[in-house]
Amino acid sequence: MMRAFARSSEAHVRRTWVSDAPRMNRIRRGFTLIETALATIIVGVGILALVAAQQAFHQKNMWSTHASTATWLANELREMTLNLPRHDPVTGTGVWGPEDNEVSIDDFDDLDDFDGSAGEGIIFSDELGNGPINARRAIIANMDGWSQTVRVYNVEPDNITAPPDPLLDGLTTMMMIEVVVEYQGPTDAEPWEVIRMSWISPN
Repeated sequence: MMRAFARSSEAHVRRTWVSDAPRMNRIRRGFTLIETALATIIVGVGILALVAAQQAFHQKNMWSTHASTATWLANELREMTLNLPRHDPVTGTGVWGPEDNEVSIDDFDDLDDFDGSAGEGIIFSDELGNGPINARRAIIANMDGWSQTVRVYNVEPDNITAPPDPLLDGLTTMMMIEVVVEYQGPTDAEPWEVIRMSWISPN
C-alpha cells in the first residue's frame, strides 16, 4: 500500500510539473513594462549623445574652415603691402591717406593710403562690391559674406602694443598695419570677427 501511495504521489508531482512548465516558460520569455521602459531610455540617451557629438563635430569643422579662410585673406593683404613704403614718395608725411589723384586701390602706392581719407581704414567686401581682394589687388570671386578691414596707424617705437592714437599718424617712424577679417553667414544677424592680424612695417 505504501508503494502504491508513493507511486501515486510521484505521478501527481510529475503531472503538476509538466502541466506548469509551459506557463513558466511563457513568463520567462516576456519583458516587463519596467524592462521595456529602461531599454527605451537607454537607446534614446545613446541616440541623443550621437546627435550632439555629430553637431559638435560639424561646428568645429565649420570654425576651422572659416579660420583657415580668414587667415588666407589676411595674408593676402599682408603680401600686397609688404614692399610698400610708409608714405608717398612725393608728398611724404604731408598727406595721410590717399592723395587727390589716387581714386582707386590700383593707385595706392604707400601704406598710409590704406587708412582711407577719413583715417578710419578701408573695407573690402563682397557686399560693397570691392572685395575681398588678393595680393594682386584683384577681387576674389565667390566670397559671399566675407570682408577685409585694413587700418594703418603710427605707434611709439617703445610701446607698439598701445591702442591706436590718430594724433600719432604721420609723426613717428614706426607704422603698424592691422587687418580684421569678418564673415556673415546666411543665418547670421551681423558679421562676426574671425581673425585680427597686425604687423609692423619693415620699410
